[in-house]
Amino acid sequence: MPVFGRTVLRAPSERAPGPRRRDTSVTVESTTPPLADEHVLDNAAWHSLVGRHADLSEGNELARRFLPDVSIFAGVRSWAHPDVWDAVLDLVGPGALFPFSGPEATLPAGWEVASRGEGVQLVESDRLETRPDDEAVVLDARDVPEMLDLVARTQPGPFAPRTHELGRYVGIRREGRLVALAGERLQPAGWTEISAVCTDPAYRGQGLATRLVLDVAHHVRARGERALLHAAATNTGAIRIYERLGFQLRRRTAFGALRTPGAGAG
Repeated sequence: MPVFGRTVLRAPSERAPGPRRRDTSVTVESTTPPLADEHVLDNAAWHSLVGRHADLSEGNELARRFLPDVSIFAGVRSWAHPDVWDAVLDLVGPGALFPFSGPEATLPAGWEVASRGEGVQLVESDRLETRPDDEAVVLDARDVPEMLDLVARTQPGPFAPRTHELGRYVGIRREGRLVALAGERLQPAGWTEISAVCTDPAYRGQGLATRLVLDVAHHVRARGERALLHAAATNTGAIRIYERLGFQLRRRTAFGALRTPGAGAG
């Protein structure tokens, strides 16, 4: 249920020599894994929240959300369930925001759409040629201040102090500064979402973000999983780059936030 930011990508260019990455894992040859079950992608956040990221989430059997310092995203088992609205209200309280994605449901009395946009979901195809990047540095908690600063200046989408715990995040440094970033976010079974793709404006046009996307996708494949991406439908430049790399459109979807009824609403 991503809320989509503005990602700027450029086609790959010659890679400049740089420091070795901090990732000491053995490089595994990346081959296209078998087709993963795509039905989980129709409700990617939910399947991530009740699966690999269950320990970073809170909620009940019908509605869950990531811990506030991890991510703003949330999900429901099904908007068609008769008790789902009560479950969301129990989770977030009255007059609160709850992110949504996918088919729109008829809202009960007192609920309202606080924000809404259009997005696209792309998945890797057999044309995607991934590769590890020698200049990519694996990021951790020590790098959070720089990650938050870069995200704040480039607006690729929501990023919280513990978002890096959702998966493997990598960056490229120039003169010691973090200038490009990408990583793993939602992880429904068999899939991993590539997210937070961004580059410092002063370093755009060098293909840094594209290189990191291919690096992240390489490690996703090495685990036997497949990569997916989300983007705002209006971000046609990034979508064209993703398609050129070998991602293909799977579906278009609405996204946004609902406001629960009660105190503070309106």
